[in-house]
Formats: sequence, C-alpha cells, structure tokens
Amino acid sequence: GSPAMRSVWICPSRNRPANIARLLDACDDTRAQSDLVVAVDDDDDQLAAYRELFNDVDPSQFHLVVGPRLRLGPTLNYIAPQYAGDYDAIGFLGDDHIPRTPRWDEYLGLAVQGGGLAYGNDLLQGANLATAVIQSADIVRTLNQFCPPGQTHLYLDNYWMDLGRGLGRLTYLPDVILEHAHYIVGKAEQDALYQEVNAPGMYTRDGEAYARYRENQLPDDIAAVQAVWA
Repeated sequence: GSPAMRSVWICPSRNRPANIARLLDACDDTRAQSDLVVAVDDDDDQLAAYRELFNDVDPSQFHLVVGPRLRLGPTLNYIAPQYAGDYDAIGFLGDDHIPRTPRWDEYLGLAVQGGGLAYGNDLLQGANLATAVIQSADIVRTLNQFCPPGQTHLYLDNYWMDLGRGLGRLTYLPDVILEHAHYIVGKAEQDALYQEVNAPGMYTRDGEAYARYRENQLPDDIAAVQAVWA
C-alpha cells in the first residue's frame, strides 16, 4: 500500500495545562500516531506544569514548543510553515478539543491525501464549522500560512471552510469525533482566556480583518494552490 501519511497537529495553549494532560491521554486512548506540537507562551505562569507533562511522554511524538506570546492565529502561522516541509499534512486543534474516535488522526490525514482540507465532528458546530482542521502541507507551503495573517483568534474556522470550498476539496467526517469541550455548552469553566477571546471587540476586529482578506486575497490564494495542484 501507499506509505502512511505523516501528519502533525499543532495545539496552542495558555494557562490550561490540565487540558493538555487530557489531550495527551486522549491521544493515548485513541491510539493516535500523528505527532503533536503543543505551543505555549514563555510568559505563561503555568509553564512549569506544562513542562512536567512532557517529561512523561514519547519525545519523538509529543513536542512542547515555548515562544513569545503571539496569540492563536499568529502562533499557527509561525509554527505551521516550519513543519510543512517534513509532513504531508498539518492539523490544528484547540486545547479544549478532545479526540474521541480511535485513529481519528489517520482518518483525517487520509481525507487530505492528494490535497485539501478536512475536519471532524466537534459535537457543537458539526458540519457547519471546522473548529479543528487538517490541511495538506502543500497548502501551507504554497501560502506560507495556516490562517489569514490579520486575525488574532476568531473567524479562522471560516477561512478553513471558505478555502476548502473554494478549492473544491473540503471533507467533513461526521463519525470522527473531536469533541469541543467549550464553556458555551457547559463543558468548561468560563476563564479569562475565553472572556478575552469572545469579547465583542475581538469579533469586530477579526471579523473585519477576515472580510478584507476574503475580498482581497482569498481568490488569489485559492488560485495559487490550484496552480500547484494543476
């Protein structure tokens, strides 16, 4: 058969080492084979707790990356291109996602073999939004980004949906569960990070930035990827 898809998943996290402990357990429970990069900020007051978690896991599969605080979108854009040369696909999941389906990463990786984007069922948005996503590495290499550069945190999933649809290569796997344990559905405590991210001003700024990107740049980005696939 064909060689296995080499996938890496990036999970930026802040002030939530318990969520990462839960994620590492979930990767174990679901027999995930992909590499996982957890990106934390060098000013995180729980940095020691994060570091401790990674003393107990396989360092060839699970990586802790510590750097300056850039926020979610910029962190993904800083890290993903560094891995795009060595992997076939690059995924994102939040530190409030919990993979539930055995070999979830394999199903999602196979769904983007040959190019494209794919997402599973987060039990919250379902088919509507890719709140966690995987994209073939050639997309990241071509655009040198994982998400639009002007956005801090929100509307990233809208981009992944629009890009995938625009490319005609968007796959939803309803049976692959990546549960989004979000406070909106009572699956997490409302914390400072949720409050900051979901402030009305953040919606306005990121929404306007994405609207500009979608109008001015997205068509060119779709064309650039299609040219590589042609």
